[in-house]
Amino acid sequence: MMTAGLVLAAGEGRRYGMPKALVRHRGKLLVEHAVETLRLGGVADGVVVLGAAAERVRAAAPGLAGTVVNPGWSSGMGSSLRAGLAALEGTGAQAAVVLLVDMPGVTPEAVRRIAGHASPDALVMGGYGERRGHPVLLGREHWAGVAATATGDRGARDYLRAHDVLVVPVGDVADDTDMDVPADA
Repeated sequence: MMTAGLVLAAGEGRRYGMPKALVRHRGKLLVEHAVETLRLGGVADGVVVLGAAAERVRAAAPGLAGTVVNPGWSSGMGSSLRAGLAALEGTGAQAAVVLLVDMPGVTPEAVRRIAGHASPDALVMGGYGERRGHPVLLGREHWAGVAATATGDRGARDYLRAHDVLVVPVGDVADDTDMDVPADA
């Protein structure tokens, strides 16, 4: 069964001062780091959703495969999640592991643990003690429901709260802190 990666990298990074996809962290762009994390975690190439500065991101990271531009990126992460899931519809993927571009502490091992539970009906989140976080796995059977409820910056949050979700501990191998401002880098 194929599990695809889905990197949400469309925001303009208002608090950061620039699109986070273009931020350099440990020698690579955050968008390259996210794609590599998925690949090393055993997840097939999937989709990178771009928006703000999409052409600059493509120029800075020419090795990105499977990019899609979300024309509604300014409305929030929900529209990027919808755009990414729509792009995966035409593939053979039965599940998608979702990563946010601004979480470089999520590791390939965390992705492997989450992806190990992939199935068309799966909903899986990384567990950090009592808190749920990324990576998130969405089985294909849930894509339409997630897309229908993904609005603003809430992404899949409302859908996941309304359904049974398997929480897999990953806090021992990952950190899902997001980089909101340059001091976080």
